[in-house]
Amino acid sequence: MDINTKLNEEMVAATKAKDKIRLSAIRLLKTAVHNKEIDLMRPLNETEFMQLLSAMVKQRKDSIEQFAKGGRTDLVEKEEAELKVVQEFLPAQMTDEELENTIKKAIAEAQAASVKDMGKVMKILMPQITGKADAKTVGEKVKALLSLY
Repeated sequence: MDINTKLNEEMVAATKAKDKIRLSAIRLLKTAVHNKEIDLMRPLNETEFMQLLSAMVKQRKDSIEQFAKGGRTDLVEKEEAELKVVQEFLPAQMTDEELENTIKKAIAEAQAASVKDMGKVMKILMPQITGKADAKTVGEKVKALLSLY
């Protein structure tokens, strides 16, 4: 199913259910997709959509952290609710074991010998894990595994 079609269907469902938070989050998604399509001058493919979702999840998590530091619990709750909606569009997250196996394969493929080769490993790894794992966590695990070499 086309991304825009799915977002439109979700928006209609949220409107009918009078779910303001879900509707707001879906509108944010639609706007982000629309803006990205304008930049690219073509519709997004699945990988680009996953990258966009991952970026939105990262933004929400950063916002939650900053609002929590500032004592703005009202905004934290709003961001957390939007985060849940955005995460619904992501595929199932990789387990730690799956992630570690994928990282080890990427290290072998890149013939990485030390932490200096982290860029090579991440270049191979990112297309495989986009939307399925948090990039920050992946980076930390890659660094930890490479430091063993």
